[in-house]
Amino acid sequence: MQTILGAGGAIGLELAGILPDFTDRVRLVSRQPAATHPNCEAYPANLLDAAAVEGAVKDSEVVYLLAGLPYRARVWEAHWPVIMDNVIAACRASGSKLVFFDNIYMYDRAHLSPMDEDTPVRPSSRKGAVRAAIADALLSAVRRGDLAGLIARCADFYGPGRLSTSVLTHTVFERLAAGKPAQWLLSAEHIHSFTYTPDAARGTALLGNSADVWGEVWHLPTASAPPTGRGWIEAIAAELGVAPRLQVMPATLLNLLGLVVPTLRELKEMAYQYDRDYDFRSEKFERRFGFVPTPYAQGIAAIVEADYR
Repeated sequence: MQTILGAGGAIGLELAGILPDFTDRVRLVSRQPAATHPNCEAYPANLLDAAAVEGAVKDSEVVYLLAGLPYRARVWEAHWPVIMDNVIAACRASGSKLVFFDNIYMYDRAHLSPMDEDTPVRPSSRKGAVRAAIADALLSAVRRGDLAGLIARCADFYGPGRLSTSVLTHTVFERLAAGKPAQWLLSAEHIHSFTYTPDAARGTALLGNSADVWGEVWHLPTASAPPTGRGWIEAIAAELGVAPRLQVMPATLLNLLGLVVPTLRELKEMAYQYDRDYDFRSEKFERRFGFVPTPYAQGIAAIVEADYR
């Protein structure tokens, strides 16, 4: 059996459909899970409860930690260390391997182009500091021999599913489809990588079911040569058959709106990802698995076909 902790998000839903290719039972764990695929069982649990996590992980060969928390630094600081400690302890007790699905917030802001597994870890935000700390907690436990684990790291992501938490869904696809201008932070002239969610999920499953990958950080498969922000908007607009209208939110407006809009206030510390090139590389994964990431044009076309036709 393999278990997904935080099974209700965009990656978890994709992964739930893939894991039956590798195992006969999949356990989907969240506060209110739903068994949406054959051979999947729903298991409600609160990851802040150590006993509940131990029960959720029991008898699992591989555990995938894909949990998401509200996008607030103080929530991350309070809850993420507890969740990681609970999951590490549960996996150690059950003998389960642990795949942690991570982001790039801990990387040095001066080294975002290119980014690979050797990019310096030097966070410049509260959220980045949290991600650095919990990644280090996992890798330290692996080095001690407490469990077999790895980190599967993803860029910002995009993919089919109108309920996706992707920034591209809400600020570009949905707005253009509704006849509104797309929105982009700070500058639309820098390149920006996005990982296609079906590729991220397939990559996560491959890592969890391979023998020679443990104890390492892996960048999940992501297409090379990313477009600029303007290029993303033009490509999405063309596929939708609408004009590529664009609104760029400058730093001054972001700061002002952040005073009254909580989401924008939380986004402010991460806005540096949009004032420079953001080039996420996955050559290590591609070489190991012979994996060709979905080209951006193909991903955009698939999203439009699935969600806007």
